[in-house]
Amino acid sequence: MLDSLSQNLDAPNPKHYLGTGKLIELKRLVQVYNPAIILIRHNITPSQRKSLIRELGTEIIDRTQLILEIFEKHASTLEGKLEVELARLRYELPFFKGKGSELSNPGGGIGTRGPGEKRLELDRRKALQRMAFLKRELKKLQLEREIMRKKRQRAGLPLIALVGYTNAGKSSLLNEICSSDVLVEDKLFSTLDTRIRKSKVPSGREVLFIDTVGFIRELPHQLVESFKSTLEEISYADFLLLVVDASMPNEEARLRVIDETLAKIKAGEIPRILVFNKIDRCTNERIRTLESKYPEAVLVSALKNINLDELKLKIDEVLNTVRKRHSLRINFDEYKEVLKVREKLEILSEKFGEDFIEVEYITDSVTNRRLLNKLKEAGRK
Repeated sequence: MLDSLSQNLDAPNPKHYLGTGKLIELKRLVQVYNPAIILIRHNITPSQRKSLIRELGTEIIDRTQLILEIFEKHASTLEGKLEVELARLRYELPFFKGKGSELSNPGGGIGTRGPGEKRLELDRRKALQRMAFLKRELKKLQLEREIMRKKRQRAGLPLIALVGYTNAGKSSLLNEICSSDVLVEDKLFSTLDTRIRKSKVPSGREVLFIDTVGFIRELPHQLVESFKSTLEEISYADFLLLVVDASMPNEEARLRVIDETLAKIKAGEIPRILVFNKIDRCTNERIRTLESKYPEAVLVSALKNINLDELKLKIDEVLNTVRKRHSLRINFDEYKEVLKVREKLEILSEKFGEDFIEVEYITDSVTNRRLLNKLKEAGRK
């Protein structure tokens, strides 16, 4: 970065985003440095971008454009690439509007229907067609994801999602817990695709861990919408590991971002364990502060393998306590499936009718999922 410029305004200037004085100051900086790109901290409108380019003679990139470029570099799977392209088209669509004769692309002539479409109108139509295609392809991949999810559910293995701010070390933590080799980079959004790995907790129980795309403050809504099917995998987790970089200050703000993002994808009510990672980068004073402010949290270092055994024990403990109330109305033949898992159920009530039994019980999500799958396999609708 060559230099920076900031301004406090109640609202952005509708024409140039910056106020008149700051725009003059920015022009002087452009003359001094002759930058290839000017990065705007927030999002700007198409008209603001056009005005700034005309005034400064330099390419302008706003927050969403920058994030999209980072996503494009890190997308490795077909689904990830399609999701990023769809997000970019959603972002660019408002730019495919314009007026003026300079935008006209005359295509009229003998045997044609008129003067032809404006170039931007044509670009907009092509973008809409491409978006429709991408949505269809992502829908196919979503159906494949649902098939895989149902297979996992039939296996009855608990699913634990690692979520958190970007570059908090989720992939490193996944590697250490599961002895896997997921790509780890000290970069923003190095993980864009969900990765699932199997491991065992101290009790010997097998567990599935899923690594997810990192969150960020003011995550562009185009990305949230395009990555909806990927992010919704989190909502199927039995509980979450909220991973936070312990070495970074102002963790409260990042925790708010995590909570807000989880609420958007309807995963805000899922039980969680708060994990502060990278304590090897922290001073003793910082560690004591975190322990005092967040006594329920587990402080670890995936890189140095510090306190990971404690984290695994905590995971085991939570798995045994994530229990909810359920109710079933079943016939007498189906009741044998309930008896098979009777030792894992806390029966609250049983009401017998002429040809049915109503059972109300408390159990963990894994046991309940196994029971429902067995009933479905037995022909229950």
